Amino acid sequence: MLLSALAALAALQQAPAQAPARSAAQQAPAARLVVTPAAVSLVVGDTARLRATAYDSAGRELRGAPVRWFQNGGHFEATVDSTGLVTAGAVGSFDVTAFSRPAGAGRPLTAVVRVTMLPPPAVRLALAPAPGTAPLRLYAGQSLAVRATPLAATGDRRDDPVRWTSSAPAVASVGAGGRLVAGRPGTATLTATAGRATGTLAVRVLPNPVADVALESPAREVRTGDVVRLRFAARTAAGRPVADVRPEWSLAPGDGQIDDDGAFVADLPGTYRVVATFAGRSAETTVTVRPREAVRPTTLVGRLALPVETSEFWLHPDGRHGYLAAGGGRVYAIDLKDPAKPAITDSLVVDARWVNDVMTTEDGKYGVMTREGASNRKNGIVVLSFEDPAHPKAIAEYTETVTGGVHSTFVYRGHVYLTDDATGSMRVIDIRDPYKPKEVARWETPRTPAGRMLHDIDVKDGLAYLSYWNDGLVVLDVGNGVKGGSPASPQLVTQYKYDLDALYREVEAKGGPGFIRGTHTAWRHGRYVFVGDEVFSAKPRPTEGGGVVGLGRAYGRLHVIDVGDLTKPKTVAWYEPKDGGAHNVWVAGDTLYLGDYQGGLRVLDIAGELKGDLLRQGREIAHVHTGDAKGHVPNAANAWGAVYRDGLIYVPDMNSGLWIVRVDGKREELTP
Repeated sequence: MLLSALAALAALQQAPAQAPARSAAQQAPAARLVVTPAAVSLVVGDTARLRATAYDSAGRELRGAPVRWFQNGGHFEATVDSTGLVTAGAVGSFDVTAFSRPAGAGRPLTAVVRVTMLPPPAVRLALAPAPGTAPLRLYAGQSLAVRATPLAATGDRRDDPVRWTSSAPAVASVGAGGRLVAGRPGTATLTATAGRATGTLAVRVLPNPVADVALESPAREVRTGDVVRLRFAARTAAGRPVADVRPEWSLAPGDGQIDDDGAFVADLPGTYRVVATFAGRSAETTVTVRPREAVRPTTLVGRLALPVETSEFWLHPDGRHGYLAAGGGRVYAIDLKDPAKPAITDSLVVDARWVNDVMTTEDGKYGVMTREGASNRKNGIVVLSFEDPAHPKAIAEYTETVTGGVHSTFVYRGHVYLTDDATGSMRVIDIRDPYKPKEVARWETPRTPAGRMLHDIDVKDGLAYLSYWNDGLVVLDVGNGVKGGSPASPQLVTQYKYDLDALYREVEAKGGPGFIRGTHTAWRHGRYVFVGDEVFSAKPRPTEGGGVVGLGRAYGRLHVIDVGDLTKPKTVAWYEPKDGGAHNVWVAGDTLYLGDYQGGLRVLDIAGELKGDLLRQGREIAHVHTGDAKGHVPNAANAWGAVYRDGLIYVPDMNSGLWIVRVDGKREELTP
């Protein structure tokens, strides 16, 4: 979750508007505040100085009043300091508000400036198909789509127009829409240009031996969401197979998708006609798709209502104790031996405004809790003893390099991987001697600190998955061996960025420039990493409903990223709830559990290969609304996440405490 300081900032920005009432005689002539420049466009990494000048109604300058600067949106993409210096850290936009009370103005004065932050110039083009060591083999008459995506040095996508040229147009040419057509046999080099960036694709066109094509489906009837890999075959007039044949695909109706390799998936039930075309020859097949019927009923097993705002929940390895973090620097210890009657056994309070995270070691003997907003400005982490699971005790702390606050942690094999609020870096703290924690490593993305924000960390099998807000998903070797990394020497394995601004422009349109959005959480499971975005409008609107106090309703998508080849991660599927966002996730077996803020708990079927829109495919198993009339905020769900064990789902809700839920038997088992 975002820092609660954002809500405080929003209130501070609104507070100055409450000026003391004056009589008509006391009212000074209308005055105005002018900011120069009136609008700012910056390349990421650059700065600009804003200046504000107050004038009375006659145009005379009013001097002597200090100017205060606030930013609306762009909270992790840019900064504006007390002198009006704007630093662009990442692509996006936001508004800067200048506020002043000059003598003689008669009222507070404000002015707003729009700041747009652009990616640096394109330095390379990402081509698809990607160039290989050998030329791309095509047959005369064949066609296929090619793409060139302009990228800046920061990895951000640019919208520069792409121009294609060919060294031998009669051999191979690319039209304006990116359609490559193979002509006569020969070789050609295709060049894509965008600004100063170029990319080349070598092509070899061979005589076309194909006399017949066929298309087969391994399954004639499937469910929505099931991936079917269609088999396209080409043969010569003599019946010999022809290798390296890439057809063009078409699909009717359009309620699904088919990839270049023939992987078909349908979002909605129906009968689909799939056509594969190669050099003027076509083959087709049909696939019947029935509803997935994933929905199952749920049962409320137990509840623990609390009168305070809560956050992360962690289940002790013994399964009989749990820990719920909360505001005011508190962690509650909860007895879960009888899940129907969860009971608080103790609570631990430290100097902090907010505890965002709590987690134990694998054996359950020790653990850590995070701190933000400590009164002495020494935040960091507190090391806990769970040797008596019902009564955790603070035994040490680590603050030396992380006094600015710690938002999230992950405890793995004697080390704590944590996020440093102040620098946006990952710190690795050795707690193998829990009474003497010490830092052994620091790692951060190479960008200006104004745009560097690390939100969450997940570690599995010696690989750390970092949710790096503006920098997407970053994977580090911290002991896996793939890059020779270790806890003391993390090594970059891969980075995967996607265009957050393009993805959430609709949210920005609802709330104004500078919406809050970023890569928020990640969970590795099998060949996939489930990555969630956290998204809020820049200006919360009452008509949006629900959400986080001071921030409004949450939005956000859960991306499914295939990392079967760690060097080539790619998005293959997504889930985006319509009434909530994507906060923390938990995956067990073929089921994913998601806290989606005001939407409550979502339970998803992630069985088999995943591709396309999981919501449209009907993969949602269950939905539990976690609003409670007796909650800290009555009747408003605000689910933080979920923890699953032995058939039970533990759901911490920020507004109403802890929910313990069970998903009941399969749908077909309940049908009379």
